[in-house]
Amino acid sequence: MNTDRIVRTFVEYFEERGHHRIDGSTLLPPEGDPVLFTTSGMHPLTPYLEGRPHPLGRRLVNVQRCLRTTDLEEVGDPTHLTVFEMLGTWSLGDYEGPQSLDWGYGLLTEGFGIDPGLLHVTVFGGDEQTGPDTASLDLWQERGLPVELTVEDNWWSNGPTGPCGPDSEIFLWTGDTPPESTPTGDDRWVEVWNQVMMRHRRLDDGSLQPLPQRNVDTGLGLERLAMLLQGKRSVFECDVFDPWRRTVPPLWHVDGPSLRVVWDHLRSAVVVIGDGVRPGNTGRGYVLRRLVRRVLTVLWQDDPSRSLGDLPDELIRHTLDHFRQNEELDVVRRVLLEEERRFGRLLERGRQILARPRFRSGPLSEEDLCYLHDTHGLPRDLVLNLRPQ
Repeated sequence: MNTDRIVRTFVEYFEERGHHRIDGSTLLPPEGDPVLFTTSGMHPLTPYLEGRPHPLGRRLVNVQRCLRTTDLEEVGDPTHLTVFEMLGTWSLGDYEGPQSLDWGYGLLTEGFGIDPGLLHVTVFGGDEQTGPDTASLDLWQERGLPVELTVEDNWWSNGPTGPCGPDSEIFLWTGDTPPESTPTGDDRWVEVWNQVMMRHRRLDDGSLQPLPQRNVDTGLGLERLAMLLQGKRSVFECDVFDPWRRTVPPLWHVDGPSLRVVWDHLRSAVVVIGDGVRPGNTGRGYVLRRLVRRVLTVLWQDDPSRSLGDLPDELIRHTLDHFRQNEELDVVRRVLLEEERRFGRLLERGRQILARPRFRSGPLSEEDLCYLHDTHGLPRDLVLNLRPQ
């Protein structure tokens, strides 16, 4: 089942159950949102989760592109991406959590054909502020699935304040043996779907206040689901990355986690540029700059002559089309090459500065790193790459 069919199956399943499909937004959050990028499908819907009526009703479904900078350091493992697509559903004060869980179970087992014996779920076990999520627990026990109760792992929030609530996560076993242990005890259990019973708002003092309506907010990563349904060991092996697997290895001989970083960061950079962001020293621009420079650091380790100018048009166009973006291919290529030239000049200046007597011997101190950053604009990670400690 390729990703196009997965999306179609998901959306049609919920449309048959009264959900209206809404268009996904860009990676740029609504004005006034404190986060740099849209990190989940619920971001653009926050006003409606807090009680404002949505023009399309109280049952919604969509596909939303997301970016999570918190996953940057984890990219290279089998399941994390910087930019990804999130399949999502919402009940805005309509049905409750058990109904959503039951539909989710039905879609996974009947719509996608997953063996129920390979599923495990986790449920919020309660803390000093909120009791256990007994409604979700009862539903899963009725379906005969094994349940693990946790506290922190099953409480979802979008930050220190704002909408939040207990969640129930559905995991799929990916091991070569019969299922064993629990999701918190064995990483062969891979999270498929997170279903949040978003009923609270956390205030500045840490207390909880009921939201005007009891919502359900669910999300599952498209690429991760495709990986699991296609029987792959990594998100980078699913069909979304077919053009990258076909094109990049013959172009640049990089392998292992480094190759995954190149694929992910270049793909993410194209999407970020496609949504109108340009490289800079702060905010969104710095995230884009970091993505491009991390790719170049990997590529130039073995061959300084490698250039992003070698990137085939096919990959840029495929990425823009997949994420439904209208940016011109030549614009994306120009932004990438300008940043490459800028980074090349910075590397050369960094080498000259680090060749000075002050920095030639012994490990660099924290004072040295701060001086190089504040005075010469050399980021810590760049310095440590040029002069490993």
